[in-house]
Amino acid sequence: MKKYYLLFLMPIFIAGCFNERGVSLRYYNGCEEYYDAQGYYHKQCDKNIVDYSDIKDALESNQNPNHGSVR
Repeated sequence: MKKYYLLFLMPIFIAGCFNERGVSLRYYNGCEEYYDAQGYYHKQCDKNIVDYSDIKDALESNQNPNHGSVR
């Protein structure tokens, strides 16, 4: 019975695509890049399931306990 649960859940966990920003449902990012009227560059991308920057921030906060929010 455990095999069947594993076979059922495995495709769900592997369904994400690894791209340059993290894990998302699509391989290519749907980013919109544009310049506004003042000449500033903007880049708006679709949300990922997991962003690499979020993982990096979480690991850094665990390694450096002096910067915690509760004392």
